[in-house]
Amino acid sequence: MLRYDVGMLDGFLTRGEFDSIKEEIAAASAMLRDGTGRGNDFIGWRDLPAVFDREEYARIRDTARRIREQSGILLVIGIGGSYLGSRAVLELLRGELHNEMGGLKVYFTGNSLSPGDMEDILRLCDSSDVSVNVISKSGTTTEPAIAFRIFRDYLIKRYGEEGSRERIYATTDRTGGTLRKLSGEHGYETFVIPGDVGGRFSVLTPVGLLPLAAAGIDTDALLSGAEDMRKVSCDDDTLVNPSNRYAAVRNLMLRTGKSVEILICFEPRFRMMGEWYKQLFGESEGKEHTGLFPSTCVFTSDLHSMGQFCQDGTRIIFETLVKFAQVGSGMTVHPEEDDFDGLNYLAGKSIHDINTIASDATMSAHTEGGVPCSVIECEKLDEYNTGELIYFLERACAVSGYTLGVNPFDQKGVEAYKRNMFALLDKPGYEEDKKRLLEKK
Repeated sequence: MLRYDVGMLDGFLTRGEFDSIKEEIAAASAMLRDGTGRGNDFIGWRDLPAVFDREEYARIRDTARRIREQSGILLVIGIGGSYLGSRAVLELLRGELHNEMGGLKVYFTGNSLSPGDMEDILRLCDSSDVSVNVISKSGTTTEPAIAFRIFRDYLIKRYGEEGSRERIYATTDRTGGTLRKLSGEHGYETFVIPGDVGGRFSVLTPVGLLPLAAAGIDTDALLSGAEDMRKVSCDDDTLVNPSNRYAAVRNLMLRTGKSVEILICFEPRFRMMGEWYKQLFGESEGKEHTGLFPSTCVFTSDLHSMGQFCQDGTRIIFETLVKFAQVGSGMTVHPEEDDFDGLNYLAGKSIHDINTIASDATMSAHTEGGVPCSVIECEKLDEYNTGELIYFLERACAVSGYTLGVNPFDQKGVEAYKRNMFALLDKPGYEEDKKRLLEKK
């Protein structure tokens, strides 16, 4: 079971400070449990691991098998929560080079407005049969909508109207929206984005489960891990609850002058999980001119760049280490007769053990240098423990946001750039906004 260890925070946070925030955390936890907090119409993720639609899940499994049989490439079109969670889980469990390891190749697109990105993926598509999973609640979000136009046209030209219909899978709103309407008109198989689950909390819905199942991820184990963490968390409003304790630490750090949290892992395959974490916490808490700035580092790589700032830079950061007790198959360092590189002192040691020692040494150096650190400990790098980690972070984010005093489930700030972009692109209905923007020049 996942553990959250605050032992290295001795000297940075006192027992009195933890005591001072207990009641606030308990109130925030109760608001989440009872559905009485702001944004409570978007807490469907809270019980999702226990109450997901079994019939739709069976369809997901069948469709995933059909995708693997019909195609060598799956394109996942979506932005933000519509792709970050599934990509994060896939790369964590299969590695950044998963597409080079055989089996179905999964590429993520529609998450930028870069023509180069789409052109590169189009060139890759000519090497194999292709299926598309387009993910959008409305169907009109600019980045994925443009990408879907491009790749839908590609499928129609390559396979014809009938053939493309069998290769397009839409994950969208249950009843409304452009993508739902288009899917009905053309007969695309559809899956539902629950109306009470926001994008950044949607990885355990069909948004994440379909591409992950298609890629061969054990989604049963993923959901099982999340459900066990839900059971541990849902009825405990105390700081014994690991997600509550993490939420408490985050808020206490902000109150003591820390403004940046760096989520750290010593596994390169964690990189996209860091991107998912940044959206989860950044979009949930960055409101009303408050909140911690979420950042990530992958050590030991980033120790040769950002490690300097972490150790000796401005004292605005605290670190949270995600640590996996078991990783890999036990690769070891072998001895060399002439010890040409001076590494024979490591002979017989496993790479994982060396990495763990590097982790322990780094965290000790940082705490001794005045940087607060805590540790999220996972037993193994597998589907079950990943499910635990996902639910732990989602719940901690909600409790932390409520404790901070914001609505963790809206994202009004995201709409500002969209209005300006629509205006400058001459989208109907945004004429006054364009006039306002031009007058500023």
